Amino acid sequence: MTAFSLEPAQLAWCAEVRALAAERLRPLAEKGEPGRVNRALLAELGTLGLLPRLFTSGALDLCLMRESLAHACTEAETALALQGLGAHPVHAHGTEAQRARWLPRVSDGSAVAAFALSEPDAGSDAAALTLAAEPDTDRPDTGAASASLAAHRDGPSAWRLTGEKCWISNAPEADFYTVFARTTPGAGARGVTAFLVPADRPGLTGTPLDMLSPHPIGALSFDAVPVTADDVLGEADRGFQVAMGTLNLFRPSVGAFAVGMAQAALDATLAHTTAREAFGGRLRDLQTVAHQTAEMALRTEAARLMVYAAATAYDEGAPDVPRRSAMAKLLATETAQYVVDRAVQLHGARALRRGHLLEHLYREVRAPRVYEGASEVQRGIIAKELYRTLDATTEEAGS
Repeated sequence: MTAFSLEPAQLAWCAEVRALAAERLRPLAEKGEPGRVNRALLAELGTLGLLPRLFTSGALDLCLMRESLAHACTEAETALALQGLGAHPVHAHGTEAQRARWLPRVSDGSAVAAFALSEPDAGSDAAALTLAAEPDTDRPDTGAASASLAAHRDGPSAWRLTGEKCWISNAPEADFYTVFARTTPGAGARGVTAFLVPADRPGLTGTPLDMLSPHPIGALSFDAVPVTADDVLGEADRGFQVAMGTLNLFRPSVGAFAVGMAQAALDATLAHTTAREAFGGRLRDLQTVAHQTAEMALRTEAARLMVYAAATAYDEGAPDVPRRSAMAKLLATETAQYVVDRAVQLHGARALRRGHLLEHLYREVRAPRVYEGASEVQRGIIAKELYRTLDATTEEAGS
């Protein structure tokens, strides 16, 4: 099964992606400015045919791409992932017009996408969003907007977005944002709508944030930004499902990103402990070192297998995808943190020097335990799904 072993063609493709990342993407990444969108890197990802695969392949393929890119060039991995995260709602829920306008440009790297869910006071608790989508009563219904709202004849066809978003990757440089806003106050998760908002809409501004990892991340301010029914992704008040569906796909691939970093750290450690002379022999000959590298390899492989299993479950439409996705992200990101930390320890002071691979990975590896649902949120999802399954089984047995 692909959940536990890859086909020779898949292994060959992963090797090809790693080579492309090292030879063609890493040089472009090194020329980029930390904290800024690297459009040359995105264009090359499009030229290599990797960005189009975001919309033509399944979850396992996405995981293999992210793991392979992360092993050689984390910047390229992140650039690809953010394009997918921001544009997947358009691919899965957009109208023909939305898809025709944006997906070809996302695929060739000429348009930058962003996923705008988190807020200053609503990060992991996505149901607590406060960005307000208030009906725009001054804007009359027009033909296209009225037609696209046929299923919601009693609702508005135009809104004004007012509020803040924060910790948004690719902000404020993205060309469009998938924005989640509250259309029904007091309704929790049931009152959120997803909107496709081009960056040039009046009232939309943003500022970059200086973060530990060198990714483009910023805050967005919405000052009565106009949107209509033509900008809705999916259905009004059903945006929470758009968000969770996107995260269920991308959470295992965050795990794949983590596995790629862990493997890079492990490979560097194997090479270093083989070459390094200490205490009258090679570092690898010390039992304490050998046992640590064995533990690093064990945990990395276990995380890899769980990521592949979760991705395969998604591709097969299994009913337990939320639990598997949460488990895969949780295990892989926590594992990568452990492996990179151990690798730094075994390398010693040289790994802390600016520009060293492990210094880079040490900064990169921390954020995935927070974004797209922190580790604590993943544990909550897992527990909720376990008890939901138990309750359903008990109810079925008693009926």
